[in-house]
Amino acid sequence: MGIITRFKDIMAANINALLDKCEDPEKMIDQYLRNLEQDFSKVKAETAAIMAEEKSAKRKLDDCEAEMAKMGEYAKKAVAAGNDNEARRFLSKKAELAEKQTVLSKNYAMACENSAKMRQMHDKLAEDIASLKSRRDMLKAKARVAETQKRMNGLGSGMESAGSNLAAFDRMEDKVNKMLDEADAMNELNAGSREDSLEDLAKKYDTDGKTSAVDDELAALKAELGM
Repeated sequence: MGIITRFKDIMAANINALLDKCEDPEKMIDQYLRNLEQDFSKVKAETAAIMAEEKSAKRKLDDCEAEMAKMGEYAKKAVAAGNDNEARRFLSKKAELAEKQTVLSKNYAMACENSAKMRQMHDKLAEDIASLKSRRDMLKAKARVAETQKRMNGLGSGMESAGSNLAAFDRMEDKVNKMLDEADAMNELNAGSREDSLEDLAKKYDTDGKTSAVDDELAALKAELGM
């Protein structure tokens, strides 16, 4: 039957396997529940219809068999009353009913098989939905914990980056301090050089004084000699 074909995949559905493929577990859990409940409403309606067909087929078969039994009893009474022709009519009707009973038996067997399959699908789907509902809150809680852990891992990476930046800042501070120390040392050296220049300048003036005295003495000698 068409309904069997349409819903045969429900029998092979594995809810756990479907959930394992979720990218967003919380949304997908709710979506699967909605899908399953929609399928369940269809399966339930079809199951009820097929179960009704089974009951109808059983009732027709029972009525046919009851009519056959009645024709048999009438045939016996007709024979007992010496009415063979009437007995033959009852037996002929019973034979017709026997052919009908064969068809009705096959119809009833098929209806029973279809009804059993639909009940099996109905029960499995109901079980899957109940199981998923009972696990929904737990699965959502696990998904939220996983998402929180993911964010925490991201924060951990940020802290590592901040630590690296702080270490780089410390190295830069050391470098700047070293440059300042070198500048101070150079300033001290330059200050020392300026003091040495003053000493050299003083020596120059000292030398110029001596030279001036020699020149004066030389001029005196020339004057004495009349030069």
